[in-house]
Amino acid sequence: MSPQFANERELEKEFEQIFESEEAHYLIAQRAHEYAKLMAYYRCALMEVETKFKVLNEEFSLRFDRNPIENIKSRLKRPISIRNKLKKYGYPLSMSNIEEHLHDVAGIRVICSFPSDVYTIAEALLSQDDITLIERKDYIKNPKPSGYRSLHLIIEIPIFLTKEKRMMKVEIQFRTLAMDCWASLEHQIHYKKDYLYTDEMAKELALCAEIGADLDRRMEALRKAVIKPQEKKDLNII
Repeated sequence: MSPQFANERELEKEFEQIFESEEAHYLIAQRAHEYAKLMAYYRCALMEVETKFKVLNEEFSLRFDRNPIENIKSRLKRPISIRNKLKKYGYPLSMSNIEEHLHDVAGIRVICSFPSDVYTIAEALLSQDDITLIERKDYIKNPKPSGYRSLHLIIEIPIFLTKEKRMMKVEIQFRTLAMDCWASLEHQIHYKKDYLYTDEMAKELALCAEIGADLDRRMEALRKAVIKPQEKKDLNII
């Protein structure tokens, strides 16, 4: 069995589990291949963006003898998440609705060492002439009430196929190590089943987020104290 056919059979099985029989029959019969192809395009977009971050990280290492990016994680939304989000927005499931109305099908999380690195790497990416900024939400400067902090970008990037160029959307989340640690633990606590989530717990999590933000501020101050004047100038650090 070819890998392509195997992947499509996996999609068919998942569709059968999440859709009513009539909808599943239509989708399996006419759309499974189209869905697999669209997801392949999103994977190509993820590879393009990941490569850009790896190049920036390498350049930074050569110029300043350190890497601002600690880790890069990527993912594609699962079919059930795509279906649920389209349903939430009031759109029927279709390939065109996925591309037009969902901006986070392809997602990348970039974990940086310091808050200033987040903005340096984000601006370096956005300055590239094949990147188009669609949306920007800065939850670092304006945290959510829960304490969540991250810089979110929705960008559009071209992928080049044998006979066409396609513009694909990718969501990028930039976090520091402290922000990512808090978000990962908050997810485990907040979304655990079979327990009562109280206001006291929410307040404690928000306090933990502020402690993490204070750690970022203190570590950033220490870094500024030890870096060279020329690096400060190059990075626009005061």
